[in-house]
Amino acid sequence: MVGARVAGSPLACKLAQAGYEVLLADKSTFPSDVLSTHNFFGNSLAMLREMGVLDRLLQTDTPLYKRAVVQFEDAVIDGEFPEVDGETECLCMRRVHLDRLLFEHASVQARVTSIEGFRVTDVIREGNAVIGIEGVRRDGEKGRFTSRLVVGADGRNSTLRQRANSARILAVPTDFASYVGYFSGYEQSGDLHAELYKIKDKIGIVFPTSDNLYVVGVMFPLDDQDWSRRFSLSPEAAMRDLIDSGFAGSPLPDRLRKARLEGKVRGLRGYDNDWYQGMGEGWALVGDAFSFKDPAVGQGMQDALYSAYLLTDVLSRYDDWGAHWEEMAQTYQSLMEAKMMSRFHMACQFTKNVPFTPEQRAVNRLIAAHPEAARSFLGIYNHANEPSDFERLIGSLLAMNESG
Repeated sequence: MVGARVAGSPLACKLAQAGYEVLLADKSTFPSDVLSTHNFFGNSLAMLREMGVLDRLLQTDTPLYKRAVVQFEDAVIDGEFPEVDGETECLCMRRVHLDRLLFEHASVQARVTSIEGFRVTDVIREGNAVIGIEGVRRDGEKGRFTSRLVVGADGRNSTLRQRANSARILAVPTDFASYVGYFSGYEQSGDLHAELYKIKDKIGIVFPTSDNLYVVGVMFPLDDQDWSRRFSLSPEAAMRDLIDSGFAGSPLPDRLRKARLEGKVRGLRGYDNDWYQGMGEGWALVGDAFSFKDPAVGQGMQDALYSAYLLTDVLSRYDDWGAHWEEMAQTYQSLMEAKMMSRFHMACQFTKNVPFTPEQRAVNRLIAAHPEAARSFLGIYNHANEPSDFERLIGSLLAMNESG
């Protein structure tokens, strides 16, 4: 296993529970941070509970929440995420805590051997099949390991994916630059909740997170040279100025004025929403290595868990992997598409700097006015319902309005 964060460690647990011997290797040492959205919706909490790690995660200073306030221009959607898989709440844990706890949980599982500080440099091949990895430890010592399967859980810039020559099937570049910071003293009204704003060509995102902090993210068009220059010169000042000017009329500017930045503002520019071939002879991909999506839709964490579950399911169906690589690869790809492709397309739409049409504005106001529609809209994010279910509901509400 190459990569031991939110995709790799859960996969190591699932494979070990299924009876496989697992080597879990990561180039980092833990605890260590990584730039990422880090929110788990209720469906993810259900998977973490089944994995046996949720109780330990909940012992950290990270609050649960179940409400979201979404402002699309003049429409404010305020509601709670619907129950899914017996869970009603969400958890947004800082990666410096989350990844350490997941790694520790995986490392103590029977059949799991873990290595920190090991950077994979290449794969080992036998003919066309990948049969292992080679790399180097932080002290310079080189290492080689062979296995029946090598899994890339090493993120959107996956080394394993590159070395395995995985084909990129879909790629939609973002129109936005993204910047994130952690703030103390940020105060919301009412219950703790997630916040999402899309006003003209600016996007803002807020989540309550660990250590009495809030993670605040902003997105602006990549081709906006003025904001790009300002963020390069002084990221905090630029973030505050952008929020003051871009989100006037929302609660966000006043809340941030009273808050204090803890650490640095960090940025991500010029990424693609992509979808790759997920398996080949002797290798497979999970998490962002398989598919990276715009962070504004918040699907990366749960997709990491889904891919771990789905890959374990596929591998468990076959005793002789060598004789069934093509069949296994097709099955895995199909399962991932069925579970994740609709949200991938949602991210591809969100990642484009396109203003709301008059029809979309009318639908946004309709969602804001109907609690049932708000629940169904939020249910897309936590997989309580599918986008097609939401579209049918909106269609019926629009028909009622027209007939009334």
